[in-house]
Amino acid sequence: MSWLFTRPEGMDDFVNVRSTMLEDTQNYRPFIECYTDEKLAWATTSAKYSFSKFPAQEDYRALIQAFADNEE
Repeated sequence: MSWLFTRPEGMDDFVNVRSTMLEDTQNYRPFIECYTDEKLAWATTSAKYSFSKFPAQEDYRALIQAFADNEE
């Protein structure tokens, strides 16, 4: 595991980049938040999608498409 990115096991075509570790973070907003069932009560984000754990494997394609559509 790296503080900058991870490659989830079993998801060879997926790389999770932590944009908060990049030099200029002003243009980055959370799109998906995971493990919200473990967050502190006062912790909030502007993420469009929230999951108590991780999204189901079959939901990733739609989430990636929604992210791509959001960036246009």
